[in-house]
Amino acid sequence: MTDARPPGSAAPFPTAPAVSDGPVAHWQPARRAGVPGLRGTRQDLRGALLTVLALALAGLLAGGVWIWLAPRADYRVTATSVEPIGRAPSAELFMADDGVFVCVLAALGVVAGLVVWLRRQRRGPLILVALATGMLAAGVVAWQLGQWAGPGPTDAELEDVGRTVTTALSLGATAALAVGPFIAVLVYLAATALTSRDDLGRTGTDPVDEPLRPPLPPVPPPSPRP
Repeated sequence: MTDARPPGSAAPFPTAPAVSDGPVAHWQPARRAGVPGLRGTRQDLRGALLTVLALALAGLLAGGVWIWLAPRADYRVTATSVEPIGRAPSAELFMADDGVFVCVLAALGVVAGLVVWLRRQRRGPLILVALATGMLAAGVVAWQLGQWAGPGPTDAELEDVGRTVTTALSLGATAALAVGPFIAVLVYLAATALTSRDDLGRTGTDPVDEPLRPPLPPVPPPSPRP
Protein backbone atom coordinates (compact mmCIF):
# COMPACT_ATOMS: atom_id res chain seq x y z
CA MET A 1 0.00 0.00 0.00
CA THR A 2 1.22 3.50 -0.74
CA ASP A 3 0.69 6.67 1.27
CA ALA A 4 -2.00 8.78 -0.36
CA ARG A 5 -0.66 11.97 1.19
CA PRO A 6 1.38 14.17 -1.11
CA PRO A 7 5.11 14.05 -0.42
CA GLY A 8 6.41 16.64 2.03
CA SER A 9 3.15 17.00 3.93
CA ALA A 10 3.24 16.24 7.71
CA ALA A 11 0.61 14.34 9.56
CA PRO A 12 -1.83 16.60 11.38
CA PHE A 13 -0.95 16.95 15.10
CA PRO A 14 -3.87 16.69 17.47
CA THR A 15 -4.64 19.97 19.15
CA ALA A 16 -6.20 20.74 22.51
CA PRO A 17 -9.91 21.39 22.57
CA ALA A 18 -10.91 24.94 22.03
CA VAL A 19 -11.10 27.07 25.13
CA SER A 20 -14.42 28.75 25.70
CA ASP A 21 -14.45 32.54 25.48
CA GLY A 22 -17.01 32.75 28.28
CA PRO A 23 -16.46 34.67 31.52
CA VAL A 24 -13.49 33.61 33.58
CA ALA A 25 -14.32 32.30 37.04
CA HIS A 26 -13.69 34.75 39.82
CA TRP A 27 -10.91 34.13 42.29
CA GLN A 28 -11.97 32.21 45.35
CA PRO A 29 -10.45 32.48 48.82
CA ALA A 30 -8.22 29.56 49.65
CA ARG A 31 -9.53 27.13 52.20
CA ARG A 32 -7.18 26.05 54.96
CA ALA A 33 -6.56 22.33 54.94
CA GLY A 34 -7.06 20.30 58.08
CA VAL A 35 -9.61 18.52 60.16
CA PRO A 36 -12.57 20.62 61.34
CA GLY A 37 -12.21 21.40 65.03
CA LEU A 38 -8.39 21.23 64.92
CA ARG A 39 -7.79 24.57 63.24
CA GLY A 40 -6.26 27.51 65.03
CA THR A 41 -4.00 25.33 67.15
CA ARG A 42 -1.97 28.22 68.50
CA GLN A 43 -5.05 30.09 69.70
CA ASP A 44 -6.47 26.86 71.12
CA LEU A 45 -3.25 26.20 73.02
CA ARG A 46 -3.36 29.65 74.57
CA GLY A 47 -7.02 29.15 75.50
CA ALA A 48 -6.20 25.75 76.99
CA LEU A 49 -3.46 27.19 79.19
CA LEU A 50 -5.79 29.94 80.39
CA THR A 51 -8.44 27.33 81.14
CA VAL A 52 -6.05 25.31 83.30
CA LEU A 53 -4.96 28.45 85.15
CA ALA A 54 -8.54 29.63 85.72
CA LEU A 55 -9.64 26.25 87.05
CA ALA A 56 -6.61 26.04 89.33
CA LEU A 57 -7.61 29.42 90.80
CA ALA A 58 -11.18 28.15 91.14
CA GLY A 59 -9.71 25.49 93.41
CA LEU A 60 -9.16 28.23 95.99
CA LEU A 61 -12.91 28.88 96.03
CA ALA A 62 -13.63 25.16 96.22
CA GLY A 63 -11.22 24.80 99.12
CA GLY A 64 -12.91 27.66 100.95
CA VAL A 65 -16.33 26.03 100.49
CA TRP A 66 -14.91 22.72 101.74
CA ILE A 67 -13.54 24.41 104.86
CA TRP A 68 -16.88 26.08 105.47
CA LEU A 69 -19.11 23.04 104.96
CA ALA A 70 -17.00 20.17 106.32
CA PRO A 71 -18.15 19.16 109.82
CA ARG A 72 -15.55 19.29 112.59
CA ALA A 73 -15.77 18.44 116.27
CA ASP A 74 -14.46 20.34 119.28
CA TYR A 75 -12.77 18.62 122.21
CA ARG A 76 -11.55 19.81 125.62
CA VAL A 77 -8.23 18.59 126.90
CA THR A 78 -8.38 17.05 130.40
CA ALA A 79 -5.70 15.67 132.65
CA THR A 80 -6.25 12.13 131.40
CA SER A 81 -7.65 12.45 127.86
CA VAL A 82 -9.69 14.66 125.56
CA GLU A 83 -13.45 14.83 125.94
CA PRO A 84 -15.98 15.98 123.32
CA ILE A 85 -17.77 19.22 123.95
CA GLY A 86 -21.50 18.58 123.89
CA ARG A 87 -22.79 15.42 122.27
CA ALA A 88 -20.17 12.89 121.23
CA PRO A 89 -19.60 12.98 117.46
CA SER A 90 -20.59 9.97 115.41
CA ALA A 91 -18.14 7.78 113.56
CA GLU A 92 -19.41 9.14 110.23
CA LEU A 93 -17.97 12.53 111.13
CA PHE A 94 -14.50 11.41 110.16
CA MET A 95 -15.78 10.31 106.73
CA ALA A 96 -17.88 13.41 106.12
CA ASP A 97 -14.84 15.43 105.05
CA ASP A 98 -14.43 13.22 101.98
CA GLY A 99 -18.15 13.39 101.18
CA VAL A 100 -18.24 17.18 101.29
CA PHE A 101 -15.08 17.36 99.20
CA VAL A 102 -16.60 15.10 96.54
CA CYS A 103 -19.79 17.16 96.38
CA VAL A 104 -17.89 20.43 96.07
CA LEU A 105 -15.69 19.12 93.27
CA ALA A 106 -18.67 17.58 91.48
CA ALA A 107 -20.50 20.91 91.51
CA LEU A 108 -17.39 22.69 90.25
CA GLY A 109 -17.01 20.07 87.51
CA VAL A 110 -20.56 20.65 86.25
CA VAL A 111 -20.05 24.41 86.14
CA ALA A 112 -16.63 24.11 84.52
CA GLY A 113 -17.85 21.68 81.85
CA LEU A 114 -20.74 23.96 80.88
CA VAL A 115 -18.65 27.14 80.85
CA VAL A 116 -15.90 25.58 78.74
CA TRP A 117 -18.46 24.18 76.29
CA LEU A 118 -20.11 27.58 75.90
CA ARG A 119 -16.80 29.01 74.66
CA ARG A 120 -17.69 28.05 71.09
CA GLN A 121 -14.54 29.39 69.45
CA ARG A 122 -12.30 26.96 71.38
CA ARG A 123 -14.23 23.72 71.24
CA GLY A 124 -12.19 20.65 70.45
CA PRO A 125 -9.97 17.91 71.92
CA LEU A 126 -7.32 20.32 73.18
CA ILE A 127 -9.73 22.23 75.39
CA LEU A 128 -11.12 18.92 76.65
CA VAL A 129 -7.66 17.87 77.85
CA ALA A 130 -7.25 21.30 79.44
CA LEU A 131 -10.60 20.89 81.19
CA ALA A 132 -9.58 17.58 82.76
CA THR A 133 -6.13 18.90 83.72
CA GLY A 134 -7.54 22.09 85.19
CA MET A 135 -10.10 20.24 87.28
CA LEU A 136 -7.38 17.96 88.63
CA ALA A 137 -5.35 21.03 89.54
CA ALA A 138 -8.41 22.57 91.19
CA GLY A 139 -8.88 19.47 93.31
CA VAL A 140 -5.25 19.49 94.44
CA VAL A 141 -5.42 23.20 95.29
CA ALA A 142 -8.65 22.75 97.27
CA TRP A 143 -7.19 19.76 99.12
CA GLN A 144 -3.99 21.52 100.12
CA LEU A 145 -5.84 24.68 101.11
CA GLY A 146 -8.19 22.72 103.36
CA GLN A 147 -5.38 20.90 105.09
CA TRP A 148 -3.45 24.13 105.54
CA ALA A 149 -6.42 26.07 106.94
CA GLY A 150 -7.80 23.22 109.08
CA PRO A 151 -4.85 21.54 110.80
CA GLY A 152 -5.29 19.25 113.75
CA PRO A 153 -4.07 19.98 117.28
CA THR A 154 -0.36 19.84 117.97
CA ASP A 155 1.27 17.82 120.77
CA ALA A 156 1.73 20.97 122.81
CA GLU A 157 -1.97 21.81 122.54
CA LEU A 158 -2.95 18.29 123.59
CA GLU A 159 -0.85 18.65 126.76
CA ASP A 160 -2.47 21.96 127.72
CA VAL A 161 -5.20 20.94 130.18
CA GLY A 162 -8.41 22.87 129.70
CA ARG A 163 -7.64 23.85 126.13
CA THR A 164 -10.25 23.45 123.40
CA VAL A 165 -9.02 21.75 120.23
CA THR A 166 -10.73 21.04 116.91
CA THR A 167 -10.38 17.98 114.72
CA ALA A 168 -8.32 18.32 111.58
CA LEU A 169 -9.74 18.72 108.10
CA SER A 170 -8.28 15.95 105.98
CA LEU A 171 -8.96 13.95 102.85
CA GLY A 172 -8.96 10.25 103.61
CA ALA A 173 -9.30 8.96 100.02
CA THR A 174 -7.16 10.76 97.46
CA ALA A 175 -9.21 9.02 94.74
CA ALA A 176 -11.77 11.77 95.36
CA LEU A 177 -9.52 14.05 93.30
CA ALA A 178 -10.73 12.21 90.17
CA VAL A 179 -14.36 13.21 90.71
CA GLY A 180 -13.93 16.76 89.41
CA PRO A 181 -12.26 15.82 86.10
CA PHE A 182 -14.69 12.96 85.57
CA ILE A 183 -17.81 15.10 86.02
CA ALA A 184 -16.42 17.98 83.92
CA VAL A 185 -15.43 15.70 81.02
CA LEU A 186 -18.77 13.88 81.26
CA VAL A 187 -20.70 17.16 80.94
CA TYR A 188 -18.54 18.26 77.99
CA LEU A 189 -18.94 14.92 76.18
CA ALA A 190 -22.69 14.96 76.77
CA ALA A 191 -22.90 18.37 75.13
CA THR A 192 -20.73 17.08 72.28
CA ALA A 193 -23.05 14.12 71.72
CA LEU A 194 -25.99 16.52 71.35
CA THR A 195 -24.19 18.48 68.61
CA SER A 196 -24.71 17.30 65.04
CA ARG A 197 -22.05 19.48 63.42
CA ASP A 198 -18.61 18.06 62.65
CA ASP A 199 -16.87 21.23 63.82
CA LEU A 200 -18.76 21.12 67.16
CA GLY A 201 -20.38 24.44 66.32
CA ARG A 202 -17.14 26.37 66.60
CA THR A 203 -17.22 30.03 65.62
CA GLY A 204 -14.44 31.80 63.81
CA THR A 205 -13.06 28.65 62.17
CA ASP A 206 -13.08 30.14 58.68
CA PRO A 207 -10.09 32.42 58.05
CA VAL A 208 -10.89 36.07 57.54
CA ASP A 209 -7.84 37.40 55.71
CA GLU A 210 -6.90 34.48 53.53
CA PRO A 211 -4.97 35.07 50.27
CA LEU A 212 -6.95 34.65 47.08
CA ARG A 213 -6.24 31.66 44.88
CA PRO A 214 -6.43 32.31 41.12
CA PRO A 215 -8.18 29.82 38.84
CA LEU A 216 -6.01 27.49 36.78
CA PRO A 217 -4.98 29.03 33.44
CA PRO A 218 -6.13 27.34 30.21
CA VAL A 219 -3.76 24.87 28.60
CA PRO A 220 -2.24 26.43 25.46
CA PRO A 221 -2.39 24.38 22.26
CA PRO A 222 0.91 22.75 21.21
CA SER A 223 2.99 24.46 18.53
CA PRO A 224 2.67 22.83 15.10
CA ARG A 225 5.67 20.95 13.86
CA PRO A 226 7.52 22.52 10.94
